Amino acid sequence: MKITDEVTKTFTREYLYKFLKKEIKDNNNYTLILISVDNIPDINTLYGIKNGDKILHKTASWIGEFFEEKGISNFPLGHIKGGDFIIGLKGNKNLYSAMLELMLLKSENFKIDAMEVKISGAITDTYFSTDLDYLIENLFELQINKRNSPQEEDINPSELESFVINAMNQKRFIVLTQDVFQKDKAVFKECFIKLKTPQNSIIHQKSYMKVINRLGLMLEYDLMILETIFSKHALFGEEIIAITVSPTSLRNQNFLSRTKELLEANTTIKHKIMFIFSEREYYSQISRYNASLKSLRNMGVLIAVDRLGSLHTSFLYLRDLDIDVIRFDALYIKEIQKKEYVNILDGLNVMAHNSGVKTWMKMLESKESVSFIEELAIDFSQGNFLAPLVKIYES
Repeated sequence: MKITDEVTKTFTREYLYKFLKKEIKDNNNYTLILISVDNIPDINTLYGIKNGDKILHKTASWIGEFFEEKGISNFPLGHIKGGDFIIGLKGNKNLYSAMLELMLLKSENFKIDAMEVKISGAITDTYFSTDLDYLIENLFELQINKRNSPQEEDINPSELESFVINAMNQKRFIVLTQDVFQKDKAVFKECFIKLKTPQNSIIHQKSYMKVINRLGLMLEYDLMILETIFSKHALFGEEIIAITVSPTSLRNQNFLSRTKELLEANTTIKHKIMFIFSEREYYSQISRYNASLKSLRNMGVLIAVDRLGSLHTSFLYLRDLDIDVIRFDALYIKEIQKKEYVNILDGLNVMAHNSGVKTWMKMLESKESVSFIEELAIDFSQGNFLAPLVKIYES
């Protein structure tokens, strides 16, 4: 009997089953993870079976490298069918659930030789059953249920515009938040918005923002989110609520007036709102821009500029605008091992602090990255290592 699969170089299904049965027998707590390349049939059709085999082999290597980076080695990984892989890990699933979610997040932009690889996963453990066949059946059932639940999915471009308009007219969306920390204390929550189709599927922000911009609905969108946050602010707890707002809305008198009305009607939320914005093109009427931001800050709204170190305008706005917080582009944490990036980050951080502006880094995914940020004296930290995304509201 062959032990390894010819294509993926992982265990064959026959050997994997034999190995896992022994592992389950020898360990009181044992976890199985299913990881699937969902679009392998499309890859085989579009690029040929040979390229499909390459995708499976490189995906298996990527899976192994991911877990080894997390300090987990010498674990069984097997190819059982199509694009499906099974991993066996000692201990219960609570030890690995967050790790799987992080892996799925990291896979969102996963490509091999310019071929997009769509990955999904599910997790179970021997608390459900000690019978291997039942455990694997359960994994596939969990995966099917997850796929059938509201989730982000590809939407036909011809339908996308009508779905976005419907979502805004019916105010159908989900608000998720993630805590942002100053040292060990959560000090504010960043909001993430996902629109919903009439069938309750999710429209990703990267998709719907293009439509909203094209249709000139940015002000209406920003006001819809703002009014909802204000009306539901009790759901968010005591922390500051950080909302991404279009720079064009920040310069719009109707948006400023409506913000003032909402703050006057909800005095408990004053000093608990932060607007985050970024802009590719520099707005030349800087004194007028500062006047708009000053009026918001006088109302108790904090102002944060995003993507410092990537967008040239963010650097200019740090220099020219009266703001409270600047957030670094995620590129710097991704390239944390490069000395030149560390030096740039350190310099920008000092510059911001010298201007009386606090600094913020997102997408922290390990203890090492959090420690690195603390050593640089960056004020705010955010990432899946520190806190997960949490659904706060759905309409």
